[in-house]
Amino acid sequence: MGCCFSEPIDFDTEVNLYHFDLHRAVGKGAFGKVRVVEHKRSKNLYALKYIEKAKCIKQRAVANIIQERRLLEEIDHPFIVNLRYAFQDDENCFFVLDLMLGGDLRFHLQRMGGLDEHVVKFWVAELASGLSYLHKQRIIHRDIKPDNILLDSRGHAHITDFNVAIHYSERRLHTSVAGSMAYMAPEVVGRKGYTWCVDWWSLGVTVYELLFHRRPFDGKTTEKMTNSILKDPLRFPEGTSQRCSQQGMKFMQSLMERNVTQRLGCRPNGEGINDIHRHPWLSKTDWASLDTKESQPPFVPDMKKANFDVSHELDEFLMVEKPLTHTKRKANPDIAKMKPELRQLEEQFTVYDFMSSKRRSYYPHNQPITTMVRSSESEPTPVVQSVTGTLLPTATIVDRSQAGSPIPTTVTWHQHQRMPSIPYTAH
Repeated sequence: MGCCFSEPIDFDTEVNLYHFDLHRAVGKGAFGKVRVVEHKRSKNLYALKYIEKAKCIKQRAVANIIQERRLLEEIDHPFIVNLRYAFQDDENCFFVLDLMLGGDLRFHLQRMGGLDEHVVKFWVAELASGLSYLHKQRIIHRDIKPDNILLDSRGHAHITDFNVAIHYSERRLHTSVAGSMAYMAPEVVGRKGYTWCVDWWSLGVTVYELLFHRRPFDGKTTEKMTNSILKDPLRFPEGTSQRCSQQGMKFMQSLMERNVTQRLGCRPNGEGINDIHRHPWLSKTDWASLDTKESQPPFVPDMKKANFDVSHELDEFLMVEKPLTHTKRKANPDIAKMKPELRQLEEQFTVYDFMSSKRRSYYPHNQPITTMVRSSESEPTPVVQSVTGTLLPTATIVDRSQAGSPIPTTVTWHQHQRMPSIPYTAH
């Protein structure tokens, strides 16, 4: 959908919504929707993620949105959903991202049940490449799960959703709890302090779920889930040998190793991503062809069908939600008279255009902002950030979703302790 706009569009001005034709909605998040857009001059298709400022402010998520915007500017990788444009109008903040029409892995998992090992192995190799890149950029994703892995039309896997991602410190471990609980590493739920190694654990849980259509650690309450992650032995379902090779099982066991110093990709005297490259399960991977996307994915999404929930468009059709339209910004807004949160968005959610802007790093200025745990069994509980950086209960965070709802945990951001020796490559 789109609205008629008779005035000529000046593509030499800062990027704005008028530069794009609006097409169908393909996803829905806590604050807004994702829809397909077409750049009017280049004719390139993108995904437009838009966030309502009012909802963002009400749910105390302004700092999160700004942090996500900044982190995305630092990232450019073949297996990540990259930022192409960022801008805002009076009502919304906009992210224009690489378009992935192949659907997320949660969608395919639910439609097909457990996925074939050779298919999962291919995606894992691509995801490992993407995670290694993020860690070299000093970024922890903190929410690796099937929902946050998108396929393009050819079947290549991409990491998305940097809403709870942070820069890690090289001097101290993080203790803030963020992400989706079923995929959290023991050092996160056990409050032992953690770094980028948690993403490898989450990848292990994701591999297990993609293969067996169930999670390795579970519980109906937060307490039971925590206990399962901390103490339950890793067990494989009956008939695993028919679905997964011994090498695949050992790969998962190595990623879901509770001792971080022994976890695959994290060993203090290991070689990080090279340890993963050399693992027998992935040792036959042609990494050079993989990183250039020359390797043929073994699973290609059926592009004749919608690889997403088509009900997102129905909300607008039934006027359950206000449709997105092109609207002119108010001329010369008085920033000094704005509410603090709106002023923060105005000043810090800056314009980005990948055709003319150079990517930059905000490290170490990006600090962890919010703390939330998503657990499908628990109702959302409200939080607000205090001046000390500790989260205190006050108001609701987000609606329940298929991926689970957040439960905040009152913690301070950092625990002052030395980090273990870890392989790191400066960028």
